[in-house]
Amino acid sequence: MEAIRVVIHGALGKMGRQVIEAVDRETELKVVGAVEKRVTQQYLALPSTSELVPFSSDLSFILGSCRPDVVVDFTNAETAMSAVRITARRQVNLVVGTSGLSQDNLDEIAELCRDNGIAALVVPNFSLGSVLLMNFARVAAKFFSHVEIVEMHHDKKIDAPSGTAIATAKAMLEARGESFIYPRTEKEVLANARGGQMGGIAIHSLRLPGFVAGQEVIFSGAGQTLSLHHEAVNRESYMPGVVLAIKEAVKRKGLIYGLHTLLDL
Repeated sequence: MEAIRVVIHGALGKMGRQVIEAVDRETELKVVGAVEKRVTQQYLALPSTSELVPFSSDLSFILGSCRPDVVVDFTNAETAMSAVRITARRQVNLVVGTSGLSQDNLDEIAELCRDNGIAALVVPNFSLGSVLLMNFARVAAKFFSHVEIVEMHHDKKIDAPSGTAIATAKAMLEARGESFIYPRTEKEVLANARGGQMGGIAIHSLRLPGFVAGQEVIFSGAGQTLSLHHEAVNRESYMPGVVLAIKEAVKRKGLIYGLHTLLDL
């Protein structure tokens, strides 16, 4: 069986570099091209073999010259949507790990998939532990009326709260079927001290250089609390999920949201 041909969009970012290393190690996958916003060379050397692959700031050029089966995007929401439109119209499948996509963005991606007969896997978090935490939170949401989320990321993350925290809150609200109880503070000494609020769930964002990514979901009831905590200590923790998503992208059609849809959770 021929290896799945992969282009990485956002190749020089922290996640992009990690994805190139992970894909390059997989015998069933092959890096055939890379894209970055600013490029000073025509080729990029792969880490394990030093094989040179085409490298450009022009995604359309790379798609035309490299003929990938899947484009993996780790950029930002605006750049990702531009890449999705270009890639979909070339009838190439997508794996999108960029956070911060809106519901309107997801609706557009779904329409592009239908119109072009491709798959787009949009995954807020590729960590298996994070996906399991979200699944456990769905279960617990049916039994508690109070819950808050604390999400922790490195200080260079551009959005807050994280896409994972938003996805977790949405999953809990769907499982509960109604809003949670949000205790109102009579006097807020510092503005936004209670964080953001979504469906009765307070969401707090920490941004510190010692973190990679993490999340704690704290449920509370009479006389008890239940805390679910996950932390990724390095970006390697995301790679099994990324590799799985690439392999699944060539087997499916339409918009698939979240790693949990690939794990039968």
